[in-house]
Amino acid sequence: MKCLGLLCLLATGLSTLSVGAVKEGLKHKYYHRSCPQAEEIIANMMENFTSADQRVPARIIRMHFHDCFVRGCDGSILLNSTPVNKAEKDAPPNNPSVKGFELIDQIKEVLENKCPGVVSCADILTFATRESVHLSGKFERYQVRGGRKDGKISRESDALLNLPPPSANVQLLVQMFANKGLSLEDLVTLSGGHSIGVSHCSSLLGRHVNFSKTGTHDPTLDFHLAMKLKSECVGVHKAEPTVVVMDRFTPTSLDNKYYKGLLQNKGLFTSDQTLLTNTFTRKQVIANAVQPLAWKKKFVDAMIKMGEIEVLTGQKGEIRKTCDRVN
Repeated sequence: MKCLGLLCLLATGLSTLSVGAVKEGLKHKYYHRSCPQAEEIIANMMENFTSADQRVPARIIRMHFHDCFVRGCDGSILLNSTPVNKAEKDAPPNNPSVKGFELIDQIKEVLENKCPGVVSCADILTFATRESVHLSGKFERYQVRGGRKDGKISRESDALLNLPPPSANVQLLVQMFANKGLSLEDLVTLSGGHSIGVSHCSSLLGRHVNFSKTGTHDPTLDFHLAMKLKSECVGVHKAEPTVVVMDRFTPTSLDNKYYKGLLQNKGLFTSDQTLLTNTFTRKQVIANAVQPLAWKKKFVDAMIKMGEIEVLTGQKGEIRKTCDRVN
């Protein structure tokens, strides 16, 4: 298959995009002196949250992704709307599907009592995400650099422009990830985050029934899964949105079963199944499906890379006293 110029460029790792490359000011053990117990506190609280609710890791990982893709990893998704501004968290891609804001607020409150004005909300979210990966997928607790500052701007329009929609085809996904300095391999690797968590039935956009007004399901969706989704999504129009798991194999474990599902046409979204329509991304899906340990390493590397997109450091940004509003 002939590959497009942008696809070839990214696939060979020769992209000259510098977006997300500014990481000065980040370092490991950033709070070693200023708040030595910060990472331990976050780890312990995340373990307690997860013990009480197994849905927590998936929620925090998704929140981190949605934060970093909009204005970089600056905690802007945590800011509340004001009378004159609708914030990211209230944009359709985030509201009501992104949950767990109160957990980050609780961690922030504890850290403010321990080390006032030291640990940023952006770093709290990043460290909490590391713990989520560790807790949900039996990953080693990998090293994360700290030093992010909190952004002061959060706009609904930015979320709408930057977050990949579930209807995205591979070309759009490639471009949106490239805009953040992420490669095709990063795209496929990070898509594995859909191995855990749930989605509202409305995000299926009719893939399971009357796809594109054809009266039947999307031909790229497994027939039996389509029938199952049709049954599960009966209550989609009720006041409380109906949710379905994103991975039919191990929905609470972060692993490579997501890729096995794609090869069986069991990707929940168009943006999942489309990864099989490009030569390079398809090869990555196949490799990840048969090499679980290699995928885990790539996932950690990609999460670290994503967590350093367009970060604010030094004199840029601030350290919020509370995560839901600027100082």
